[in-house]
Amino acid sequence: MAMDRKQVEEIVRAVGGKENIEAATHCVTRLRFALVDESKVDAAALDQNDLVKGQFSSQGQFQVVIGPGLVDKVYDEMIQITGGDRSSKDDVKAAAGKKQNPIQRAIKTLSDIFIPILPAIITAGLLLGINNILTGPGIFFDKESLVDVYPAWKDLASIINTIASTAFTFLPALIGWAAVKRFGGSPLLGIVLGLILVHPDLLSAYGYADAVNEGTVPTWNLFGWHIEKIGYQGQVLPVLVSAYLLAKMEIFLNKRVHDSVKLLVVAPVTLLITGFLAFTIIGPVTFAIANAITSGLIYIYDSYAALGGLIYGGLYALLVITGMHHTFLAVDVQLIGSQGGTFLWPMLALSNIAQGSAALAMMLVLREQKMRGLAATSSVSAFLGVTEPAIFGVNIRYRYPFIFGMIGSAIGGVLLTMNNVQATSIGVGGVPGFLSIFPNKWGVFFIGMAIVLIVPFLLTVIFGRAKMRKQDREAGSGSVTEDDVSTSTSTSEVNRTTANKNTASSGAPADAQTSINALEVMAPLTGKAVSLEQVPDPAFAEKQMGEGIAIEPSGNKVVAPFDAQVAHVIKSKHAVILEHASGVQILIHVGINTVSLKGEGFNMHVEAGEHVRAGQTLLEFDRQTIEAAGHPLITPIIVPDGQDVVDRVEVTTGDVTSNRNGVLKVYLKG
Repeated sequence: MAMDRKQVEEIVRAVGGKENIEAATHCVTRLRFALVDESKVDAAALDQNDLVKGQFSSQGQFQVVIGPGLVDKVYDEMIQITGGDRSSKDDVKAAAGKKQNPIQRAIKTLSDIFIPILPAIITAGLLLGINNILTGPGIFFDKESLVDVYPAWKDLASIINTIASTAFTFLPALIGWAAVKRFGGSPLLGIVLGLILVHPDLLSAYGYADAVNEGTVPTWNLFGWHIEKIGYQGQVLPVLVSAYLLAKMEIFLNKRVHDSVKLLVVAPVTLLITGFLAFTIIGPVTFAIANAITSGLIYIYDSYAALGGLIYGGLYALLVITGMHHTFLAVDVQLIGSQGGTFLWPMLALSNIAQGSAALAMMLVLREQKMRGLAATSSVSAFLGVTEPAIFGVNIRYRYPFIFGMIGSAIGGVLLTMNNVQATSIGVGGVPGFLSIFPNKWGVFFIGMAIVLIVPFLLTVIFGRAKMRKQDREAGSGSVTEDDVSTSTSTSEVNRTTANKNTASSGAPADAQTSINALEVMAPLTGKAVSLEQVPDPAFAEKQMGEGIAIEPSGNKVVAPFDAQVAHVIKSKHAVILEHASGVQILIHVGINTVSLKGEGFNMHVEAGEHVRAGQTLLEFDRQTIEAAGHPLITPIIVPDGQDVVDRVEVTTGDVTSNRNGVLKVYLKG
């Protein structure tokens, strides 16, 4: 698509004018703005602009999807129009952060700390679920567990339990690493700090209550000052506060200590002072605060169980939209560490299923084929614990399925809390969430699961169909409905097929004609090919840039899916655009929000303008670096909209074992 300066000017006006732009940058697909006042955005004007594929706001940034290749030109033109300075991703991120209130900033901080360690915690939760199945009485046998009846399985269960519980036993080390990194210090010192707080010489926090009752709590005697010699297993607040102090102290010393003696001074002094304060002041104070918060939650849960279930179960989906759901990760971890179980996580699992059920119901309501496909695939994702595609792609768009999902989740939440259903750990949400539930409560949890499957589904179908019938009556018989559009599309497909057959009969065999008019795009990565709707980014999930597919990679190498010329290499090395001899371009974008890594973890093997052969390595990436930064590895492969040579695109999902697996077929015009 050609770019018109007037269209760029309209984008500037639509975001509130140059006075409303505090900072602006771009990535491979979209413009990213930090705006003074987002309420000044004219969404309708953006929708009508041919350059704009989509728009959304996330974490204080307003993002306008343009598409690969063209976004660079649009950004350059916009800078000339506004006379503004070029900004980096960090500049926009920092400016956007200033717009957030203290609560939003606190939530984002907790999110940045806990999301990177989620894989370890979720893995531990799943393994504990397996241990629960093996050791839980009454699951397979009356009042006995599997290991009681078959003792040969006992040691296997013990090994699984040891592996599973490690992440929770050394949780302060995981939090210390993530927190110190977030606060700007050395992650290694964060790990050491966390391990100090759970040193084997200390009384385990799990045995503290019994030791108090027995009067056997060990102490240090510092010149008459008696300090309790206890660890902080399963605790969150002590290590968070200590990590903040450690990071700030390390930064302070790094600026003032000469390079020649930094190794001898900075780390030892930082750890010594932080460790001493952690045991003498920070630990005891935050330990008391954490226990008070936990006791308060338990009191509310014990006294007003139904009300708590109604509110949390019903409103959890709203928390996902605001991002506040990350705050409760810390609460879950604290409850598990101090009480042995959390009553919040089971309601989260049911909320996932409820939103998935509402999205699935939209398949029976919607008429437009593309949206029905989005409803189906996003519901599966929600059933497996990832609700963003269903919430943002379908339910929020039509509102009523989102509301009915919340209603079903609220009813399920009341049932769970009234029956004291708790989870032993944080596991995978959605349907697999039952593995985290105490086995003696599986029956109640499955009833709750049935409620959140049936209630949102029926309410959405009944209301949605009634709404459609009402719209049809109001539109009258002469109106063009979505069915008419679908019929028109189908007719054009038939005409195109007929044209191909006629062409084939005039000289070329039909099979040859098909091969000429279709480009087979092989898989550039190994792994599992899934629909775009499962990508946790609205620009890709809603196909704002174009049709395509995504691959959940099993390896770390991206290869050329066909003979091509490298049209564009993204500066941060996480994405590349290839152009086939037919003129078809495709975008390969490794991971989500990986632009923020600024090339760290990526090794690009090609340059713009270079010709590559099918199967040739384009780039390699470090999985650990990307995952440690909290970015999903799922990789979209997009055929950008606006290509004159492209007629339509077909996708093929499933396991991808080599670059001989076709994942896309691009049909050409003419």
